[in-house]
Amino acid sequence: MNYFINTNIIPENDSGRIAKLQSLHVLNTHEENGTFKHIAAMASHMFDVPIALVNFVDKDFVITKAQIGLDNNPVIDRGISLCSLAILRSDVTVFENAREEPCLLSNPMVAGGFGLQFYAAAPLVTKDGYNIGAVCIVDKKPRTFSEADQKMLENLATIVMDDIEK
Repeated sequence: MNYFINTNIIPENDSGRIAKLQSLHVLNTHEENGTFKHIAAMASHMFDVPIALVNFVDKDFVITKAQIGLDNNPVIDRGISLCSLAILRSDVTVFENAREEPCLLSNPMVAGGFGLQFYAAAPLVTKDGYNIGAVCIVDKKPRTFSEADQKMLENLATIVMDDIEK
């Protein structure tokens, strides 16, 4: 795995977290057209962002199960994806201007041609406390993100987890 995030992205409980993710059987399916796709579409619309994703963080890769605004490969190296940071926290991860974040200065999503500047992600948390992925929103321009916005994004992540664990 290549690291382009200048901080440790592997949580202490990573082996248990990965085992839990794999037990949910969401990774080896085609990109979602149901609930996950609806959540991504709602997030894009609610927050007026061009890109919204439902991502799962596996051992070496981040797998996109639903997306709005991207047409590329639904798998990205874990060492590049900002979702690797989002699963380290219990609350919403927000970078209002990623180009001002020291831990992201060498990240190709930020410093490269993609031009990511804004990123917010609510972790997907299992009932037993494992952060297995995130509902993410992305923009190529800086923006603010209020506490109320964070709560709405958390609610979307809860809907995803309710659907997975039903």
